[in-house]
Amino acid sequence: MRRMLLAALSALCLSAATAQITITDNTFPSPGDVLLFATDNNPQGIDVMTNVGVTNFFWDFSKLKVGQTSKTTYQPANAGLNLPSFPGADMVGIGQAGESYYNKTTTKFEFLGYSGSDPLGFGLNVLAKYSPVLVERKAPLNYNNTTQQNTNLSLPFPAAPILALLPDSIVSSFPIQPDSLRVRSQIARTEHVDGWGNCKIPGGNSYSVLRLRRTDYTTNNLDAFIKPIPFLPGTWVDVTNLIGGFGGFGNLLGTDTTITFRFLSGTEKEEIAVATMSNDLSTVETVRFKNTTGISPAPEVLAPGTANIQAYPNPAVEWVRFDCTNLASGDYTLKIFNVIGKTVWKEIYPINGSRSIRIELDNFRKGTYLYSLADSKGNIIGTKRLVVLKP
Repeated sequence: MRRMLLAALSALCLSAATAQITITDNTFPSPGDVLLFATDNNPQGIDVMTNVGVTNFFWDFSKLKVGQTSKTTYQPANAGLNLPSFPGADMVGIGQAGESYYNKTTTKFEFLGYSGSDPLGFGLNVLAKYSPVLVERKAPLNYNNTTQQNTNLSLPFPAAPILALLPDSIVSSFPIQPDSLRVRSQIARTEHVDGWGNCKIPGGNSYSVLRLRRTDYTTNNLDAFIKPIPFLPGTWVDVTNLIGGFGGFGNLLGTDTTITFRFLSGTEKEEIAVATMSNDLSTVETVRFKNTTGISPAPEVLAPGTANIQAYPNPAVEWVRFDCTNLASGDYTLKIFNVIGKTVWKEIYPINGSRSIRIELDNFRKGTYLYSLADSKGNIIGTKRLVVLKP
């Protein structure tokens, strides 16, 4: 009898330790918070269990490597220069590129919009608002919760700097020279809390988590504002098909799908881990995780004869050359991806020993990228940072 009672008590204690959690608004960021993250841009052996209905599971991410670190600082909204454009904001994130405005309620953490440098890298300032606001976090959040939302975002800017980069054949196809252009984004977001359990990250910390699968379908179009007759109201005309991939728009226009698995704790304001997937869900492309130890990327030290890849020049403007050295004979995949882990360029090359690969950057926007080289078995030779500048 005592043995049966002990077994029952043990089962109850185990159940309590691994029970699914409810996430409340206590995990929403507040003014004054500084959230620390690290990112592994080439995670190996990571299984996020892409099927639904994963319960009482243990996700072991403890072997993730630190490829880069980052932090997000939230300040009171009045610390921003563009608060009048975002009524209702109660906090702002201020970065080198601009300001992001947020609002927090007891049920939602909302992203209102952004003011700062344009995402195309033309050196212009833009003011972009989500309509309706984009909900980044929800509470209370429980296993099997499902939500959907749709929002729009417009990035208007003067036409002249962009038209100057386009071929005359495209500019002449406009019926009238446009005064301004805008990137018009339509975002359809679906979220499903499809798992719960425990998640262990580097530093030895383990957290009770809910796993949220987020799918974002983003469709970007380019509009031109045209006035048929001076002094009369103009109209926005969709010119996406006219522009195509010229002027750095090739990686921006069209529809893109982003799938992430987000591991959320009921006690921590940082997401414990965010795994960005390939579109077919076969590969974890990057994992950003809570930086609990202040880890910094380790410096690269190469022994003589070590396989290596190096970009030159870096920063690059019109082209970049990748020098691959000390490689065994075989096929290698060279990949360039942006800072959120989406692949923007990929090609396979046969290499025996050394090879230099030159890539034109006409369709790359100004910004920071990462590049990696992997062998046919998926072993990563190296992952490094590439900076692209535009005149």
